[in-house]
Amino acid sequence: MSVIEQPTQVDGDKLMQFVFRAVDEVGATLNAALVVMGDKLGLYRALASSSGMSPVELAERTGTAERYVREWLNAQAAGGFVAYDPDSGLYSLPPEQTVALTHSDSPAYLPGFFQIALGSVLDSPRITEAARSGAGIAWGDHVHDVHEGCERFFRPGYNAHLVAEWLPALEGVVEKLERGALVADVGCGHGASTILMAKAFPNSTFAGSDYHDGSIATACERAGEAGVAERARFSAEPAAAYSGTGYDLVTMFDCLHDMGDPVGAARHVRSTLKPDGTWMIVEPNAGDRIEENLNPVGRAYYAFSTLLCTPASLSQEVGLALGAQAGEARIRDVVEAGGFTRFRRVAETPFNLVFEARP
Repeated sequence: MSVIEQPTQVDGDKLMQFVFRAVDEVGATLNAALVVMGDKLGLYRALASSSGMSPVELAERTGTAERYVREWLNAQAAGGFVAYDPDSGLYSLPPEQTVALTHSDSPAYLPGFFQIALGSVLDSPRITEAARSGAGIAWGDHVHDVHEGCERFFRPGYNAHLVAEWLPALEGVVEKLERGALVADVGCGHGASTILMAKAFPNSTFAGSDYHDGSIATACERAGEAGVAERARFSAEPAAAYSGTGYDLVTMFDCLHDMGDPVGAARHVRSTLKPDGTWMIVEPNAGDRIEENLNPVGRAYYAFSTLLCTPASLSQEVGLALGAQAGEARIRDVVEAGGFTRFRRVAETPFNLVFEARP
């Protein structure tokens, strides 16, 4: 005798709440492209320099077409990114948005966050196909907005915290850097963290490495522009085989979880450190349990993990795929498997956890 299942009772009010939430989600998805557009066209910067502008004035100021600018402004006003005065018909950028959207030296600077998000969305069809087979997609195979946006997103946080808070939290490291230390910055990307440390500690020497050739080329250019090329050199090398030994400090910024073989990388770090050396690991802020990460930051990081971090790891040997929300316990397991006996959390921001590992 067959059993006929009764349809699940649907709450009409809850259904419509979800529908309107979905409308908001679509608007937010489209807005990522609009923020990148406003950043690249200089629209936010022009608004920030004025107490209020019409679409015609903003278009003239930025050399853009008024009809596009008008629609962009209205979308930004609807989303609360730009303020609109119906009496004057002028649009303005509030002080808080001015900081977040135009002050590149502020830790709250956001355009890079939107840029890497947009790049990830642009690459999503390829990720969808990879998800069918379990294949990986290497970091270097992503669009330019992913690479540039990544640096622009993380750099403000490094500028705000690395020299002032994170390095001083490590036992005896600042003193070594001031005297003159040898440092390896592994997975350095465009070299933002390496160059920042090189500028802060002129007596020390820095070796940046990354397995992506394009990032290393950019890092070399940036080091030359910053005047630290003699003390901050870069090479294209994998994390488990970067060159050199006798390092006082090895750093990894937001990259250990992206590696195919993080345990192998940890073992290599252990082999290249001095006996009293330090490994500093900066990772996305995450709890050890899923429910601890069901919040706005965790949501963004799980999304990036799906579209960027997990595919990157799966494209490499071993393909452990820790994910961007690995959490402290899993990072500790990796570090201890690599031969380190001391491990502790030394600092934290809403976006990052900072760990110290010692032999």
